[in-house]
Amino acid sequence: MSKRREFIKKAAFVSTAAMLPGALSSCMRKENRSGALSSKKFKWKLTTAWPPNFPVFGSQAVEFAERVGEMSGGRLEIKPYAGGELVPAMESFDAVKQGNVEMVHSASYYWVGKEPAAVFFSGLPFGMNAPQTAAWFRYGGGQELWTELYNRHGLLGFPAGNTSGQMGGWFKKEIKSVDDFKGLKMRIPGFGGKVMAKLGANALLFPGGELYTNLERGVLDALEWVGPYHDYKMGFHRIAPFYYYPGWQEPGSSIEFIINKKAFEELPEDLKNIVLDAMVASDARFTSEMLAKNGEYLEVIKKDKSVKLLQFPEEILEKLREKTKEVLNEMISADPFSKKVYESYRKFHSLTYELYNIAERNYPPI
Repeated sequence: MSKRREFIKKAAFVSTAAMLPGALSSCMRKENRSGALSSKKFKWKLTTAWPPNFPVFGSQAVEFAERVGEMSGGRLEIKPYAGGELVPAMESFDAVKQGNVEMVHSASYYWVGKEPAAVFFSGLPFGMNAPQTAAWFRYGGGQELWTELYNRHGLLGFPAGNTSGQMGGWFKKEIKSVDDFKGLKMRIPGFGGKVMAKLGANALLFPGGELYTNLERGVLDALEWVGPYHDYKMGFHRIAPFYYYPGWQEPGSSIEFIINKKAFEELPEDLKNIVLDAMVASDARFTSEMLAKNGEYLEVIKKDKSVKLLQFPEEILEKLREKTKEVLNEMISADPFSKKVYESYRKFHSLTYELYNIAERNYPPI
């Protein structure tokens, strides 16, 4: 039994080290040899970009905090807060940067106004899916680039799960042509919002807690949120019955943990390892739970006669792809670091694209 426990311990350590840039991985290896432990206790605050009691997103943040507390024997206590409880959701990046909180659970594309390249660490329109993105982080140089970018702000960024392919959004009216986007007031963040703006839409960003009310009051004509599970639970179908797919804007969106670098470095090495291992567990659990819940609720939506589940016409998808390239070229021309990240991202996307076409077919059930 002792050999089995030692094997599991080593396997967990290797999986964590694999996701880290060299400096952090080196620290872990040194401490793993020394075995030194500190009795000092630490208290952290973890804020999120999600509404209170938000399923999967919020619950996984809470589970992460509980897991760290258990694994550390109470030596690192992390108290989670929903968006707005401690810090407004869209101000959480600055809150962790300033050291007002030690961690954030969010999505990197919220911060493209601060760092355009942040979009790549969440998901690019018409980009990689969840497994491709995870592999890029760990084996394609993505994590190192993420660390380089967030180090500018005294932060560390890590994957916290992936929503997998999202949906195209809820619309009050049917979308038959590109002209139907003109003047449309749509909640769509980050890069996808810039693409929609190219087609004449008004791309707006609101936190999740305001979406239903804004859709109901006419502040919004349409919105994209996550996928079948969260969307249906939010009740958007009661106001905007046209539900479109695919989610061209987010084919595999990674959620993130942001950690204040100074706070992390103040931890003894064994607690650093615990935080990192707990993030790896959250990453896997979040992704699996999202797939299970979305599969279940897509069936619910298909049976709901009030919902019109529709595919975007091919000519609209082609125009969105064209405008995505346009926005991307503008971004990488204006920001050298975005160009650097894009070159890495595109290289890995190209490397894995053919494999998915050939080997990763989505077979119907037997």
